[in-house]
Amino acid sequence: MKHYLMFIGAFALFSACKNENPMSIKYPVTAKVDTTDHYFGTEVADPYRWLEDDNSAATKAWVDAQNVVTHDYINKIGFRNKIKERLSAIWNFPRQTAPASKAGLLFQFKNNGLQNQDVLYVLANETAEPRLLLDPNALSSDGTVALGETSVSDDGKYLGYSVSRGGSDWREIFVRNVETAEDCIDHLLWVKFSSIDWFGDGFFYSRYPKPEVGQALKGENKFSKVYFHKLGTSQDEDKLIYEDPQHPLWGFGTHVTDDKSFLVIYTTESTSGNAFYLKDLRNAGSPVIPVVNTFDVDYSVVGYFDGKMVVYTNLNAPNYCLMTFDPKQPELKNWTVFVPEQSDVLTGVSNVGNKLFLSYLKNAFSHVVIYTKNGVKVAELTLDMPGTVAGFDGTPSDSVTYFSLTTFVSPSTIYRYNLLTGESKVWAKPQIDFDSDNYETHQAFYPSKDGTQIPVFITHKKGLNRDGNRPTLLYGYGGFNISLTPTFSVSRLIWLENDGVVAVANLRGGGEFGEKWHAGGTLYNKQNVFNDFIAAGEYLIREKYTSSKRLTIQGGSNGGLLIGACVNQRPDLFAAALPAVGVMDMLRYHKFTIGRYWATDYGTSADSLAMFKNLMTYSPVHTIKAGVKYPAVLVTTADHD
Repeated sequence: MKHYLMFIGAFALFSACKNENPMSIKYPVTAKVDTTDHYFGTEVADPYRWLEDDNSAATKAWVDAQNVVTHDYINKIGFRNKIKERLSAIWNFPRQTAPASKAGLLFQFKNNGLQNQDVLYVLANETAEPRLLLDPNALSSDGTVALGETSVSDDGKYLGYSVSRGGSDWREIFVRNVETAEDCIDHLLWVKFSSIDWFGDGFFYSRYPKPEVGQALKGENKFSKVYFHKLGTSQDEDKLIYEDPQHPLWGFGTHVTDDKSFLVIYTTESTSGNAFYLKDLRNAGSPVIPVVNTFDVDYSVVGYFDGKMVVYTNLNAPNYCLMTFDPKQPELKNWTVFVPEQSDVLTGVSNVGNKLFLSYLKNAFSHVVIYTKNGVKVAELTLDMPGTVAGFDGTPSDSVTYFSLTTFVSPSTIYRYNLLTGESKVWAKPQIDFDSDNYETHQAFYPSKDGTQIPVFITHKKGLNRDGNRPTLLYGYGGFNISLTPTFSVSRLIWLENDGVVAVANLRGGGEFGEKWHAGGTLYNKQNVFNDFIAAGEYLIREKYTSSKRLTIQGGSNGGLLIGACVNQRPDLFAAALPAVGVMDMLRYHKFTIGRYWATDYGTSADSLAMFKNLMTYSPVHTIKAGVKYPAVLVTTADHD
């Protein structure tokens, strides 16, 4: 629903700003209160502080009033039904994910076309009829319950899965019997940012203490702990595996190596860098042994092979590499390079069929290289077209694995890869009411304000007339080491069909070119992200794709911050803006739930006078100015985000 609303909003705001569909809007009056904060001797007013109370009747009434205005506006759009009909026609095509293997079974998500969420099926083999295992659409009548993490037990008998209610980050974990497709009695609460890691007759997970009444959606989360849950028991009986009461703000995550030899406990205090510890699962009562105690580097254990732990890391390797160490001598001085850092960024590693599939980004396109578990390169995966690759899920004993290939104008095609012969072939290709052959994507590079070359993907009809008059949707994110690679979006297709242009910019702050690229858009460098995005808009205008009267910008979460900041800094450059679930108050974001984790990218207003001043230069709610003609803006968020 959100994608549809945002797309309708793009057309509606675009039309409104051209005065093709003028509408008189009477906004609800927003009350102001006399609230101020003091930062290093500077007084900052916060007249809307009362809206932070998400449970108050006044806040709920304000939200209802805003929604009345929004939906009244959208319901008057004359071409809305035509857009909805065409979107429904395009969206209505069967699609599926690459199957994952476990205990001789295949697990796969499918969607018959217009289902709100993908449905999980299990197959006895790759030619068997899929059997329904879990339909997330049946979990609530209003569609507000979403499926989160899924994990199948090693014997293939149980599915652990988590759900989110109302857009909240909180998760509830359930267990389902794979054979009967019925839930067991297991029900775990107050889980957040946790995996489900099976071992023996249960699984490891992490959770927080139960929040105080009224604080579940805004209170700061502290005292994360790692537990083991035994199947068929109550959560009260879960065994505490690890905690650190001396560091209440640290969060913990878990991973069990494929051979079940070790439990890895990851420790985080932000979105970048982590420590990690090991617990030997082969010896009952073994202690948790620290391996790394600092947070300045990223570490992720790939597996335990022949007495060596293999780790994916950016330790002395901004583009990431693989390193190895003996758990009996885990000190960093004893680590050795397993697969060296390359010129392209290593984004992930899959361990399947006694092979390691290393996924690289080459100018934000996927490139997959295959290694043995001895660190010897054996092959490179040949792809039918440039795009984004995902999959390679399975077990070390598998002889076949599956992966998907996606582009901006074609949905995921599933391939079957034979690990013995190295042959890959199409296993499933979706049929959609959209001719991707009529469209093209090319990658361009443009200079940002400081001269840095920034890549942007530009998609449009073949033979498009670049007359400076094309409606253009510019999307960006630029944060938390996240890379924007080719992604298929049905909601953008009708825009393309109507001679529109879709541009996706790979801004600094992302992970497209390694840690240096990420760091170039964080903390005191955060303005680089906004400069990169603004320069993308200027480039699209300069190259005669569009004009400022026909340029819409879009982003969500950290991308919502991006849109808010850029609208305020260059209101003349854009016609319409679509910020979703944005971080808009940079002085107080860290005071709520897990917001403090974002401080490695943003910094906080309490850090120093210099950081406070830096945040004030771009904080969206603090940089709006009276008397300025801003673009048309549609702000969206989740009820419990």
